[in-house]
Amino acid sequence: MVLNDNPVNSKKIVVRTDGPYIVYGGVPLVSKIQVVSEYGEPLTWKKDGEIPADEPYYLCRCGQSGCKPFCDRTHRNIGFDGTEKAPTDTDAERRETYPGSSHIVIRMDMDLCTSSGFCANRMTGIGEMAAQSDDTQVRALAIAMIEHCPSGALTYALKEGEEDIEPDLPEQIAVTTEITTEGAIQGPLWVTGGITIFRSDGQPFERRNRVTLCNCGHSQLKPLCDGSHREYVTKV
Repeated sequence: MVLNDNPVNSKKIVVRTDGPYIVYGGVPLVSKIQVVSEYGEPLTWKKDGEIPADEPYYLCRCGQSGCKPFCDRTHRNIGFDGTEKAPTDTDAERRETYPGSSHIVIRMDMDLCTSSGFCANRMTGIGEMAAQSDDTQVRALAIAMIEHCPSGALTYALKEGEEDIEPDLPEQIAVTTEITTEGAIQGPLWVTGGITIFRSDGQPFERRNRVTLCNCGHSQLKPLCDGSHREYVTKV
């Protein structure tokens, strides 16, 4: 495994073949829970405490550990297949721009989408809002929705050709809890702050401000979350 371009004492996450995530560099580990409206619409995230962790620490990837979020080597007993199928090209190569937007450029990368629900409410959705973005109130709401998208599938810039505007997020990993009609369920690991993630072959994924990692073991885009955890509801 070649990691010479990223010293051991720097913040990084390494995917172990058919095993856990190994986290180096003292990355803070916290718990976050969705805040939803009275209609069940995701609105924002609330920090729900800090989780003490060793250096380095090992996070469960198979979803079956008895001491989540940490790995207890259960993956060895269940024959976990952690084959990584996440795209290795760049977000800029994959994303598409919503048509009709004014004063803002809204883009979506479907390969990163986890269907976390921040891009819509009972009245409207981000696509419709993009077409109405000449209204400053609509535009402000759209920006808030985009910035709460945990995977970063949604991004925005003020003008075509300008850099995306990203929320200022801390270097940390959040163990998330989602609020659904099934109750509170385990969500993905939410990595923020541009921490580099290395595949098991030692090559880095594109460095991004927001990334959601699978910790249920069922994603078809490992190590990224694809929303599969909602089909295998783990109540918390």
